[in-house]
Amino acid sequence: MSLFNVFILAIVQGLAELLPVSSSAHVVVAEKLLGLDPSSPPMTLLLVMLHTGTMFAVIAYFWKQWRATYFSSAAAFKAIAVRLVIATAITGIIGEAIVKVIEKTALRGLPHSEIEDLFGHLEFIAPALAAAGVLILIAGLRERRLGRAPRPDTGEISLANAGIIGAVQGLCLPFRGFSRSGATISTGMLIGVSKPRAERFC
Repeated sequence: MSLFNVFILAIVQGLAELLPVSSSAHVVVAEKLLGLDPSSPPMTLLLVMLHTGTMFAVIAYFWKQWRATYFSSAAAFKAIAVRLVIATAITGIIGEAIVKVIEKTALRGLPHSEIEDLFGHLEFIAPALAAAGVLILIAGLRERRLGRAPRPDTGEISLANAGIIGAVQGLCLPFRGFSRSGATISTGMLIGVSKPRAERFC
């Protein structure tokens, strides 16, 4: 793999990361266009490294907002920490369960039988991208149909809402294309969380 390919994939990842779309799916599509194998170990490692880099970029981008909202007091930090633990635990449980079901059913009998084997199949990525897009449209159209001004960024995300957002994260986790940020922000809006707070939480 050439440095040119790495450069192109890094640009795609960076452009997609702060949008409510699946950055990993767009990287996979770009890899296909460049003639690379997204399911190969080197490509998997590169994808992990690209996500690591953008994780630090996201932390830098949101740090001032996080500090003002979640680190303003010990109580505020404790409240968000509890919700993050709940959401993350539910994400892990649901995501891992779906992965095991897919590997034991749809991938049963294949040489490696791992969820990563699906990452190179654009026929699976395309409907996942479409499904995430539909969810985003539903959330946006519902907000517009209700004719309300944007919800004020006040109040805390409830434990129940944190659990629901975590569950949606878990449903998205095994699938390239089903944007976790887009799906969870949209879900947050549908259950009454303000968009800015949903963005920071997700």
